[in-house]
Amino acid sequence: MNERTDHAHTANSRAHTAHQTARLAELLDLLFEQARHDIPAPLVPAPQLRAMCVIDGQDHIPMRTLGRRLAAAPPSVCRLVDRLQALGFVQRHPHPDSGREVTLTLTPAGRAHLGRVRQRREHLLAEALDGLPAVEHSSLSTTLDTLHRALTGRPALRSVTPGPTLLPAAAHGPDGARTA
Repeated sequence: MNERTDHAHTANSRAHTAHQTARLAELLDLLFEQARHDIPAPLVPAPQLRAMCVIDGQDHIPMRTLGRRLAAAPPSVCRLVDRLQALGFVQRHPHPDSGREVTLTLTPAGRAHLGRVRQRREHLLAEALDGLPAVEHSSLSTTLDTLHRALTGRPALRSVTPGPTLLPAAAHGPDGARTA
């Protein structure tokens, strides 16, 4: 192949990978939406769960930053936070540097609920992955780690997830199970 063909092949491959990943995200979104009903009450809508994930990723996040990360208008963010606060999942705190702004944290109840949601999601995914041969599981794990790094390297997503959410491939045994 010449340089022009290599470039076209790379662009097509990248577009195909992006297409596949987008379809996978849609499937996961549907799976997770269906799974929300399996988690003990209260039923938290997807936008509120997204906000909880962002808040969990940056404790004492300014509400304005939450709005930017969610790409939502301030009044919408305020209503969303009001609902989460009414559920007992989020607390507002005075901003240490600004009397006009507040920061947000998850309450212990919010962390527990988010933990149940994440645990249910992981369980559903583990069930779906049960039939994968070890070599495919290892390859998928490595690919997902790469995708995670690429996504969290983007400024808007840099601190959305708390700590390392994906275990390194070495943390999986030969059967694909977590070893840590």
